[in-house]
Amino acid sequence: MRKFWMASGIGIGVCLSFIALLVVGTYSAAAGIMNGGKQGAVGLVKGAVPAIYQPLVEKWGNLCPALNPALLAAQLYTESGWKPDVVSHADARGIAQFIPGTWAMYGVDGDGDGDKDIWDPKDAIPAAATYDCQLAKDVAKVPGNLSDNMLAAYNAGPYRVIKAGGVPPISETQGYVKAIRSLEKSFARPLGRVAPSQQAAGAIYFAQKQLGTPYLWGGNGTPDQDGRFDCSGLTKAAYETVGIELPRVANDQYNAGSHPSRAELLPGDLVFFSDDLTNSRDIRHVGMYVGGGYMINAPFTGAVIRFDKIDTPDYFGATRVTKDGAEALPERTPAAPAAGNSP
Repeated sequence: MRKFWMASGIGIGVCLSFIALLVVGTYSAAAGIMNGGKQGAVGLVKGAVPAIYQPLVEKWGNLCPALNPALLAAQLYTESGWKPDVVSHADARGIAQFIPGTWAMYGVDGDGDGDKDIWDPKDAIPAAATYDCQLAKDVAKVPGNLSDNMLAAYNAGPYRVIKAGGVPPISETQGYVKAIRSLEKSFARPLGRVAPSQQAAGAIYFAQKQLGTPYLWGGNGTPDQDGRFDCSGLTKAAYETVGIELPRVANDQYNAGSHPSRAELLPGDLVFFSDDLTNSRDIRHVGMYVGGGYMINAPFTGAVIRFDKIDTPDYFGATRVTKDGAEALPERTPAAPAAGNSP
C-alpha cells in the first residue's frame, strides 16, 4: 500500500459525474493516439527488468537476430521471476533455470572470473542467450518466424521444429511460444503508440461502483470481507468482470500488458507506485487510471476507495492490460500479501 496520499476532496456523487467526463474526454483523444507509428520495441521499458540485471539483459539480448532484450527478459521472468537461487522440482537451477546437464554444454563464464557458475546471473544470463542463439542456428532453415521457431525449439527441441516445418502442433509448445511473445511486450519499450484496451470501460465501471468502500488489507471483495478490497484486490476484481484474470499482487500485475507513457495514459490503464523506480519487483501500490491525472484506488487502512492524483514522486509507470498479456504471466501464488509485494 502507499505510504501517503493526498485526499482528493471530491464527494462521491460529484465524482461519478467527474469520472464520466474524464473517460469520455480521454477516449475522445484515443483516435489521435492510434494514428501512425510503427509497432515494435527498442530496448527495455524503464524498470521492467531489475536494475542489477538490466545491463546483462540488454547486452546479451542482442547476441543474435532471433533474440532481443525484451524476449530474453520474458524468458528469465517466466523461468525464475528474477530469483537467482530458485531450484525447480526437476532440479533446474538459478535465474535461467538450467538443469545441470544442459549447463555443462551451454554454461558461459560471462563475467570472465574463470568459472561457470550456474547460480551466478552474470554467467547464467549470458548462458541463456547463448543457448537461445544456438537453438536459432539449429532451426535457421525452418520456414516461418525465426524467433517463434527458436522458442519452440527451446520448449520441444529443434528436431520437432525441423520435422514439423515450424512450431509443432503440440499444445504445450504453442502455448509457450504465445506466452513468451505476449510477455515480451511487457518488457519492451514501445516504438509506437500502445493500442487501447477494449475491456477498460467495463473494468472502470466496476471500480467506480466501489467508491466509498472501506479499505481492507488483503481484501478480495468477498461477502465475508463485506465487499472490501485492498489496492490489487480491487484492480484484479475489476478486470475479472471483463474476463481477464490478473495476478493477486501489484508487482505481478505490472507485467500484464505493454506500458504506455505518462502522456499516453487512457482510462482503464493500471498505474503503479514504488519507492524504487528502477525495479518493477518492488512495486507496492496500484490504481486504475480514469483520466485527467486521477485514478480510482484503495489507498490504505482507514481510508475508502476513492479518487487520487497519480502525479506523485513514487509514480512508477503504467500497464495497458490485455487478455493475452495476463494469460502469459507465470503463475505466482504468494502465501500472503507482503509490504514489499504490496496489494
